[in-house]
Amino acid sequence: MDLLSAKLRIATLLGGAAIAVVAAAIIITVVQYFFGTGFSLYFLSLILALILAMDILQWLFSPYLIGLAYRLTPVSENNMNYSWLLEMIRNIAQNSGIRTPKAYIAEVGFPNAFAYSSPLAGRRVAITRPLLNILSRNELEAVLAHELGHLKHRDVELLFAIGLIPSLIFYIAYGLIFSGDNRQQGGYALIIALVLMALSFVFNLIILGINRMRESYADINAAIVASNGAENLQTALAKIVSYSGTRFRRKRTEATNNMTNMLLFSDLNSEADGNIAALLDKWKTMRVSSLHSIFSSHPHPAKRIQMLEKIRNKSL
Repeated sequence: MDLLSAKLRIATLLGGAAIAVVAAAIIITVVQYFFGTGFSLYFLSLILALILAMDILQWLFSPYLIGLAYRLTPVSENNMNYSWLLEMIRNIAQNSGIRTPKAYIAEVGFPNAFAYSSPLAGRRVAITRPLLNILSRNELEAVLAHELGHLKHRDVELLFAIGLIPSLIFYIAYGLIFSGDNRQQGGYALIIALVLMALSFVFNLIILGINRMRESYADINAAIVASNGAENLQTALAKIVSYSGTRFRRKRTEATNNMTNMLLFSDLNSEADGNIAALLDKWKTMRVSSLHSIFSSHPHPAKRIQMLEKIRNKSL
């Protein structure tokens, strides 16, 4: 299973690098065409500096914004009610080979979990209040092993590094459309701007694909690190998706946007009502088209269940 995780990890990193290289090439070509080589180098340096500054600021301060949005409460070492939770996180961190993150409870209305980090805030893992109510401790251990897998692989840093690129390309296109100087280029500026907007959309799809791979190798980490991790993670995923689609449907829109949705254990847009055992049986044999999840930040639950089932069967 380590080999599969490594392959997914390499593919994710290569995808992120490819986005950065292709985006840089597009920006250089467009700016050079309209403004000349000398200005394009100056403009590119300015854009790269802007991206770097925005990425660093977002990386440094986003944990505090996430904390406000999700109403996070730190789990104190002196809180005897959650001593078992802190011990669980410490054991998972040790087995994953990373430092123990700080634990938080998110006071929102849907069951989920997420992990994130920054140099200022350190490493953090958060569990929503409803998640504590619907999962057994073994299932929660598997979910936490998944989340700490993200910290182990530095997934948050990767998302922040490439997440702004589509927006950057879009705003360059927007600038071409409304730049008075470029109207002298005839219809070329408009055509190129429309092409850039389309590329921005494509890059967004690629980033979603990278996030789906990111979720897959975090699932593998849970299967390896947690006790009976593959089976417990399957049940946990089914419960989270099922409860999000029924009891918590009205509250799913709380404190979520595209980036924070990527950090969650399960996509909030997934819906599947019904009996947990029946849902698992359905997903284990369900055929899912590759195009089904193309606009989703997470793999279809059936794909996650089937991969975990393969891991579980190999360990028997």
